Amino acid sequence: MGGSTLEQLQPGTRVFIDSSVLLYHFFHASDQSRRFLRRCEGRDCTGFTSAAVLLEVTHRLMAMEAVTSGLLPAGRTVRRLRERPDIIRRLSVYSAQVAEIPAWGIEVLPIDVGACLRAADVRQRYGLLTNDSLIVTTMRDAGLTAIATADADFERVDDLEVFRPTDLGSAAPALA
Repeated sequence: MGGSTLEQLQPGTRVFIDSSVLLYHFFHASDQSRRFLRRCEGRDCTGFTSAAVLLEVTHRLMAMEAVTSGLLPAGRTVRRLRERPDIIRRLSVYSAQVAEIPAWGIEVLPIDVGACLRAADVRQRYGLLTNDSLIVTTMRDAGLTAIATADADFERVDDLEVFRPTDLGSAAPALA
């Protein structure tokens, strides 16, 4: 369908929130993402995400916390965390950040094995990666057609309305 900006999302819209928008908020990389999430919190629009997206956000925030707290250097962070479980035990900010998401009134949709299997058809039809195909399947199961994301790949899905932040700096795409 093509994309619109996050700011063009109409009041009352039911919208799925992809990890990129959440990460850009937490990484302070997009004021539009921050304002959009405040709109969800204020019930101007109804936000949804999935358990899979929460796990993806958790993973990225954990790695970022390890680097920003000085516990690990940037680069190969996940491998280094795997080798140093003592560092993981010292991290806590990421967990509090993830807990904020449902507290903003964003409903977290469950993922079941049926959705995982049905996502294969979405991958085949639109050429999406695994997690993105699962998002589309989850959205369809919930009757959602709008998505807030920085990922242009969703624009290939003909029955989705894509809303993207447009205030991303040059380093921002690497964050999500």
